[in-house]
Amino acid sequence: MTVLSFAHLNLRASRPDLDALRDFYCEVVGLTLGPRPAFRSFGYWLYAGGQDVLHLSEAGPDEHPASSAGTHFNHVSFRATERAATEARLRAHGVAFRAAEVPGTGQGQLFFSDPCGNGVELIFDPVASPSLNPSERPAHAPG
Repeated sequence: MTVLSFAHLNLRASRPDLDALRDFYCEVVGLTLGPRPAFRSFGYWLYAGGQDVLHLSEAGPDEHPASSAGTHFNHVSFRATERAATEARLRAHGVAFRAAEVPGTGQGQLFFSDPCGNGVELIFDPVASPSLNPSERPAHAPG
């Protein structure tokens, strides 16, 4: 067997949380809502660059989606462009974030949480990385 690539991440949540997650990932992160097969359960598929990357599935009434407190999950990362505009969009939506750089690469990073507390990272290539305020960038990224 050979693993070819990453396919998608699935988050399970209640219907109200699902709608909040959809709005957050579309309006704040910049993913787009796209087609989803006719599964029996309710949900959304969100796309980046024409590829479904985030599946949002409704948890059943007796299902309690696990919190990340009991797992080793830390964050999901998306490659992005236009860092300054992204920082402005996060601020406009009241999303607290932490800026960092990948040591030795010049890649910029923004870390924040979605409405359900899941960690999100946006990573920017060096050319697209300048921050609105360079003093916000720490000397190193977390290990």
